[in-house]
Amino acid sequence: MTTPRRAARELALLSAAQVLSQPHTLSEQDCRSLMLAAIRTLALEVRESLELASSDLNESHGLLLKSELAAPEYKKAQSYLQKAIETTESTINRLGTALELPEILYFAHQDEVQMYALALLNCLNTHQATLDQTLGESLVDWQVDRLANIDRTILQLAIAEMMYLDVARKVAINEAVELAKRYSDEGGHRFINGVLRRFSDRQIQESNTSKAT
Repeated sequence: MTTPRRAARELALLSAAQVLSQPHTLSEQDCRSLMLAAIRTLALEVRESLELASSDLNESHGLLLKSELAAPEYKKAQSYLQKAIETTESTINRLGTALELPEILYFAHQDEVQMYALALLNCLNTHQATLDQTLGESLVDWQVDRLANIDRTILQLAIAEMMYLDVARKVAINEAVELAKRYSDEGGHRFINGVLRRFSDRQIQESNTSKAT
């Protein structure tokens, strides 16, 4: 069930890329502009996914035509076809999310939703460098700039909640995992859960060390 704060997190996630590209307008943002940015983000993702699936299908079709002459081409065609199927499944999930936008719209006009979404976006804008540094310290054999944009933003939002908005660690992590299940790739929620658990464990350790001294 969608709650006001969950709607705010989703609104912040989907609008972040477009809103933060013009950070000077953050103080002027209202519910309508946040929703417009969210809708544009979803539409862009769906369009890009469909284009990618179409490209893979065309490549697969071309290789299948050659496969009668060369067995390796058949294997390549299978690979492209599998990629096209996976991309199409991802696109269908994105479309399913878009169909649920009316539920977000229902909550979005509430002051609590708008204020918390803007608080999250302001955290991302104001503390971008610190969030990325902190995130990098919680990654294992990976770099921040190699993360998928959606995963990076989900992680930044959760860390911002724990560091700056006094949200309980368990709540922030669970909410991030739920966002990842809706918007990240398959298995993305497990990766995000692992990163945030490491961040949380380090926070607890640092807090205990500080109290001991």
